[in-house]
This record gives sequence, structure tokens and C-alpha cells, in this order.
Amino acid sequence: MGEENTMYKGNKRILFMTTFAFFLSFFVWFNMAPFVSTIREALQLSKEEIGVLLSINVALTIPARIIIGMLVDRFGPKNVYTVLLLVMSIPCFWFALANSFWQLFIARALLSVVGAGFVIGIRMVSEWFPPRQLGLAEGVYGGWGNFGSAAAAFTLPTIALLIGGENGWRYAIALTGVLCIIYALFYYRSVENTPEGKEYKKPKRNGAMEITSYKSMFGLILMSVPLYAALALITWQLSHTSLISTFVASVIYIILALTYMYNVYKIWSVNRESLKAGVPKKDQYSFKQVAILDFAYATTFGSELAVISMLPMFFEETFSISVAQAGMVASSFAFMNLVARPGGGWLSDKFGRKKTLLILMVCLSVAYIGMSQIASSWPIFAAIALTMTCSFFVQAGEGAVFSMVPLVKKRVTGQVAGMVGAYGNVGAVLFLAILGFLNPALFFIFIAASSFLCFLACWFLVEPSAYLEASRKDVKTESREKSKEDVAI
Repeated sequence: MGEENTMYKGNKRILFMTTFAFFLSFFVWFNMAPFVSTIREALQLSKEEIGVLLSINVALTIPARIIIGMLVDRFGPKNVYTVLLLVMSIPCFWFALANSFWQLFIARALLSVVGAGFVIGIRMVSEWFPPRQLGLAEGVYGGWGNFGSAAAAFTLPTIALLIGGENGWRYAIALTGVLCIIYALFYYRSVENTPEGKEYKKPKRNGAMEITSYKSMFGLILMSVPLYAALALITWQLSHTSLISTFVASVIYIILALTYMYNVYKIWSVNRESLKAGVPKKDQYSFKQVAILDFAYATTFGSELAVISMLPMFFEETFSISVAQAGMVASSFAFMNLVARPGGGWLSDKFGRKKTLLILMVCLSVAYIGMSQIASSWPIFAAIALTMTCSFFVQAGEGAVFSMVPLVKKRVTGQVAGMVGAYGNVGAVLFLAILGFLNPALFFIFIAASSFLCFLACWFLVEPSAYLEASRKDVKTESREKSKEDVAI
């Protein structure tokens, strides 16, 4: 145990610094949210235009997480996080200086890429923590980093108010770009990709995810479809506004179809030689693990984003409370991230990844069924308690998913994390689209049904060998220590 601690010396510092990088990514990603009404009034935007800006703010995150995942595996998280923060400062300044809808639109679309920062830290943290501690470490990283969005909502309006004037919001948003530049340079000088003496494993091939069987290749091609379908769905929604014509939407559909076909070609070209030659057993992994984790994260993180979007109005209409009160109640769903996501990771470390995820998914299904029963006849404190309980299972489930992601296959951790992370956004797009057709009760039941299907899928997960090996080592170490105590007695 002492030897292991020496190998990972300094890992808590790396965790803190990488978590702050992720925190800053989300802080920047959601720097528009506190100023929606201000920007609408200042630039005379329509409600429809504001809706488009909010939609485009998540659009490019889906492909960005896939691409960033590949870059992380190839160039290392230190370099990629540094470059991402530096580059993302540019659309920050662009957005702060914008004077028209289309300037805002382009800046917001580019800024959505910063949401891919999450993937980078997953690989970095996995390099600095042993398997038996990985769930908690990844949970802390994800949970506290996600809090950046809430921090933006609290602090940026205050900064704008302190600066004063009609351009206070511009200075506040520009400040987030300055923070990106400063921290990027600091991060680059302060971290390394791996502890001293540990090799950073890279994929043998680049351009598409490395898979190890023809069955897995078919699975990867099939699981890539929803990534493009989500972007097509966003395009379809925008085509029903006056901002994007049917012709423009058709062009986007064609581009998405051609991009998907090129992606299929890359998957084949990158993997065909190794599959023909036969992949050595030590290099093999099951893509089934990735597909199930995709589904699990789409259900957990996807439902979180969708529910956070509708909760304020739901509580306002159900209990006839003010907008401010409804917002405070809804914010409790996001605040649970601070403890729930690390909690899910810790439970995974303690009791096993698969078992923890199974329990959390069935609890999540039950909790969402409970949410569907909330009515005006309920005491509001009971509705809030149930909402926070549901939130705990959602975010603990996210922690459990990413306690397993880094253990699928070390050298493609970035790509696995990228795909699983992208599915979280796919889930959000799907659930928000479904919300437009269902009342809140049926919406919650739909998520409950999705959670139960995910519970069934999780039965086919295999406990990662790295976790089992670490657990056996812990048992042997405890046994040796017990024997020493017995001898001493």
C-alpha cells in the first residue's frame, strides 16, 4: 500500500487543479444564462431568437466530446485542456462584443465546444488514481466541476452590477475569457499527464475509436447513429422557427449524413488491418461495456439537464409560487451534484461498479415514478424532499457510470469518455423533445421507463478486471496485516 501511495504522490493536487479547470469550463459554458433577459432587451431580440441561442449552446458539444476524446488519448490531457481553454477565450470575447443575433449565434455555437472539457479530466484523473479510489476521485471531479454552471448564475450578475452601466454584462462575460487564458497557462505549468515513472498509453491508431472485434465494429457504427440523429433533431426544431429555412435545414441534413458515412469509413479503415490480423487477447475489450454506459449516461445526465430545464415552471404552476421561489427549489436539483456524484463514485469503489449502478438505476426509476405523482395537494416540503432524493439518484448514477468508464480500456479512455459524455447530451436533446409532447406527469414516467430499461441493460455489464484485481490486492493486504497483528499478539 505504501508503494502505491508513493507512485501516485501529488494526486490530490492534480485532482484539485483539474477539477477547477472543469469548473471553469462550465462557468464559461453557461455564462449567458444569467443575462438572458438583459441581452434580449439590450439587443432587441425576440423570444424565438433567445430560444435558438439556448439550443445552439449545447449543439456542438456532442461532436466536440468525440473529437476531444480522440485528441486527449493522442496528445495528453495537459496539452488538450490548455489549448481548449485558450481557444475558448476567443468566442467569449466575441460574445461579449456582439451587437447582432448572428454574431451571438456564431459565438454561442463555438462556445458550446468548451463543454467537452469534461472528457479531458476523466483521462487525467484516471492516470493519477488507483482503481480502488477512482470512483470517488472521478465523482469529485464531475460533481464539483459541474457546479461551475451554478457559480456562473450566482457570481456573474453580481460582477455586472458592481461594474455598472448598460455594458456590465459584457464586461462580466469578457472576464470569463480572461480567466480562461490565465488558468490555461497556469495549468500547463503545474500538471503532468502521469505520475513519475508511469507510462501514458496511447491508441495504436488514430481517426476513430479503436475496437477489437467485427461485432464491436458493428456496435460502434450503430451507436454512432444517435449522435448525428440528435443534431438532426436540433436542426428540425430550428427549422420550425423563422430563423432557419427548410432549404438550410436540408443542407444540414445532407452534411450530417455525409459526415456519418465518412465516420463509418474511418471506423473501417482505422480498424481493418488489426481485425484481419487478429487482436491479441491482452489488447481486447468489449464494446458492449461502452454501449451500456452510453445508455446509462444518456438516462442519468440527459434526464438531469431536461428536468432542470422544466422544474422551475413545474413548481411555479403546481404550487402557485413566485418565479424566484420556483428557481430556488429547482436549483436544489443541481446543488446535489456536490455530494451525490462523489457519493455514487465512492459507493462504486466500496461495493463494486456493476452492483452500485444496478441499484441506483432501479432507485432512479422508482424516484421518477414518485415525481410523476406530485400534485398541488402535496405539502410543498414533501415535493422538495422527493425532488432532492430523485436528484441524488440521478447524480450518484452519473458518478457510478464514470467510475467504470476509465476501466474499460486505458489507452482509449478519452474516446470512451467522449462517447459516453456525448450520449449525455443526446439524452438531454431526446428528453427535451419528448417534453414538448407530454405533460409533466407523463414526462417523468417516460424517464422512469427509460431508467428501468437501463437497469435491465446494466445486468449485461461485466465488472472491470482492473477493479477486481485491485479489490483482491486489498483483501490480500488486509489479510497480511491481520496475520502480523496475530503474530504480535
